[in-house]
Amino acid sequence: MSVAAPDPLLGQPLGQPFRRERRAAMSGAIEIITLDRPAQRNALSEIMLKSLVVVLDELKLDPAVRAIVIAANGPVFCAGHDLKELTARRTDADKGAAYFREIMGLCAQVMQAIVQSPKPVIAAVDGVATAAGCQLVASCDLAVASQTAQFCTPGVNIGLFCSTPMVALSRNISRKRALEMLLIGEMLSAQDALDFGLVNRVVPTGQALQCALQFAEAIAAKSPATVRIGKEAFQRQLDMPLSDAYTYASEVMVQNMLEQDAAEGIGAVLEKRLPVWSQP
Repeated sequence: MSVAAPDPLLGQPLGQPFRRERRAAMSGAIEIITLDRPAQRNALSEIMLKSLVVVLDELKLDPAVRAIVIAANGPVFCAGHDLKELTARRTDADKGAAYFREIMGLCAQVMQAIVQSPKPVIAAVDGVATAAGCQLVASCDLAVASQTAQFCTPGVNIGLFCSTPMVALSRNISRKRALEMLLIGEMLSAQDALDFGLVNRVVPTGQALQCALQFAEAIAAKSPATVRIGKEAFQRQLDMPLSDAYTYASEVMVQNMLEQDAAEGIGAVLEKRLPVWSQP
């Protein structure tokens, strides 16, 4: 994807905020998005956020893509918002309020696009993920971290509480763990992140992408219709009361049973053969 825009501070071209690569999988393709502004610590600048909104919307509708992996170039996975970019707007007539509101809205769009995507999204973290960068990891469906990866929501240390990262954290780890990260703002090791439930695996340095691709390939081998149904149902039932969740999930099961791929999959088990999934 070619995205170029002038840097609002330096007046120089930013180049592409991320690289895209498509890899063939057993039953489709895996899209790899690699954040690629290492000199800016892969910050979620305005151009980065706008570009991510566009590409996630595009991939949502792409029938070939079975899973999405988000990785990063450089020692920092993502440092969160571009603080220099935000600070530069304090000279606006409204002290930057309108611009801050726009950026926070864009960031919320990106995170919701990940959660609402019918394609599972996997973070491959081989560096530091702080603030909205940690939010990005928490928003992904799965996450793999290298042994040297670190995680932090340090806003409280600079007078800017990580309120939007809080939304993703509080929906993925326990309340006390989330508040520990938000109120203390200390860096977590990869092992701590695993213990907290923020990531699924910790692997040797340099192998996060490889492990994330293994997850993606395993998902790509499943029925895309079933994965879509399951991910949507998982997200929808989370905030329901227990009884409502079971009522909803039971109806999802009924509708899933009526799908062609459920008939094919069950038939394959009974006939002792591999299933042939329908194409989306």
